[in-house]
Amino acid sequence: MSSIAPRYRIGLIANRAHQDAPDSALVQLLTGSRHRIESLQPELIVVGRTLDAIGQMNLLPGYEHLVRFPYGRHGGLMKLVSRTVDEDPERTLDAVIYLIDPVDPSSTFPEAVALKRQCVIHGKPFLSTLAGAQEWFELEALANGAAPDASLDDRFRLGQEGIALIAHDAMKSRMLELAEKHFAVLDQFAFRCATGTTGGLLNQLAMKIKGEAGRHWVKPFLSGPLGGDAQIAELILEQQCRRVLFLEDPHVARQHEADIQLLERAARTVTAYASCMSDVKWGDRWLTLIGQRAQ
Repeated sequence: MSSIAPRYRIGLIANRAHQDAPDSALVQLLTGSRHRIESLQPELIVVGRTLDAIGQMNLLPGYEHLVRFPYGRHGGLMKLVSRTVDEDPERTLDAVIYLIDPVDPSSTFPEAVALKRQCVIHGKPFLSTLAGAQEWFELEALANGAAPDASLDDRFRLGQEGIALIAHDAMKSRMLELAEKHFAVLDQFAFRCATGTTGGLLNQLAMKIKGEAGRHWVKPFLSGPLGGDAQIAELILEQQCRRVLFLEDPHVARQHEADIQLLERAARTVTAYASCMSDVKWGDRWLTLIGQRAQ
């Protein structure tokens, strides 16, 4: 392990259902990833009620790098949005962990939607599931010289895992660039699926690389507006597809926004199992690190 761990700055908030119970997602994250937090020493910028829960359940005893933000109703979430876009390296967030309960209406408030959108625009990981947050800590610790956590090995046996690859029209070329750059890693997955057009383009890429063996490299579902997102959501709910790389274009109005939310909602419903990556920068780093972890 590196003698001097870098300091990250992470925004942290959990919906009420994910922080009140002894087996809640917040408890599982901060107890299961405690050794990673202690090695990385991130500064955790925590919205009021979530920090209250951390203290009441004694989840990070003695941890020095906790900063309180106001309660959500007093603007705490809005301040996280501002810190996400802040250019000052002493203030800006490196990632946001927002453990979202899919039936909590506060996750659809404007500040919650804006937080994710700005993370996508500025290339900051937006981690809305327990599995996604656990994986982020594991991969960043690995990148900083830590040994793999053997208790997580099953998640990184890619030959038993599925991944969904989805991209909006303006992002399809970026998806192809990522897929070509990280083809060897993606090729290790047991299966790959995608919505219509993206799936066809990825299969063309695979044929260029693998010849005829790449013809069915990706299983294409319907296009997103015609229900492809819903088909992949079912795979997530049945725990047949753990990871989704969904390159979103945050700058255009999307007529099938409900379908996109359905896919994310499915991942958050099985929060301890599934994770979504939504931007090119984190997707690129994630594929690099998961390739190292899988070895």
